[in-house]
Amino acid sequence: MDTPLAREIADLSARRRNLEDVKVSFTGETRILTVSNQKGGVGKTTTAVNIASALASLGAKVMVIDLDPQGNASTALGVPHNAETQSIYDVLINEVPLADVLQQSPESENLVCAPSTIHLAGAEIELVSQVAREHRLRGALDQYLAEHPIDFIIIDCPPSLGLLTINAFAAATEVFIPIQCEYYALEGLSQLLGSIQMIQKHLNPALHLSTILLTMYDGRTRLAQQVADEVRNHFPEQVLNTVIPRSVRVSEAPSFGQTVITYDGASAGAIAYREAAVEIASKKTQSKEN
Repeated sequence: MDTPLAREIADLSARRRNLEDVKVSFTGETRILTVSNQKGGVGKTTTAVNIASALASLGAKVMVIDLDPQGNASTALGVPHNAETQSIYDVLINEVPLADVLQQSPESENLVCAPSTIHLAGAEIELVSQVAREHRLRGALDQYLAEHPIDFIIIDCPPSLGLLTINAFAAATEVFIPIQCEYYALEGLSQLLGSIQMIQKHLNPALHLSTILLTMYDGRTRLAQQVADEVRNHFPEQVLNTVIPRSVRVSEAPSFGQTVITYDGASAGAIAYREAAVEIASKKTQSKEN
């Protein structure tokens, strides 16, 4: 029957078949993406873990670094992160090697996670007195990458511009910004772009905005389309073609300690994140001058 529901089901089936035929190759070059947005509630952690899981399903070796003291990325990846667990806090403050805190995620044999614990909540204060406080994460990653090949490192940042986020910016080469398709989408974005320019100037010249992903898209509303058009007009090279729809399955998955990729891989949200991962994997890295 030619109904909206039937058309939606047919579209999802076609997109799922297309994804089965996709072949993505990885060069062996490590891409380090920091997922950041100073505005909360935009799907930042959800995007970080689902893109990581989708990239792993494509055959990439992926590491997620959970720099948010709330530890939601660790939860979604099924990784224990109680107070006794060695975590990214120990890497930043006690100089524990990154390899010693990484845990295998049950999501995929290609996916590991450096978890967050409650101790990370005090790390902002403790980092103030540390030597090379802005480069603690970068030093740990350099040490790890010297011995362990990996395709993608995805850093989930807290929704603020403190020393944890600055460490992520100093360690990364690419900034990945999820933007929700709602009225306040561009609120604070200029401040975030200003922060990126400051990091480029003083700490990390290689950092650049490479990817923007539109999330929580509701195709039934004119507002969502207007926001999407406005973001695409401002950032035509960075915005992915894929948009992430509002999805109950995406919201449910973390409560089962999973991403939507493994929780319900046939759902609209999972298919959209897999399509976004293909775009990211196929996208050539660009210099900040481009």
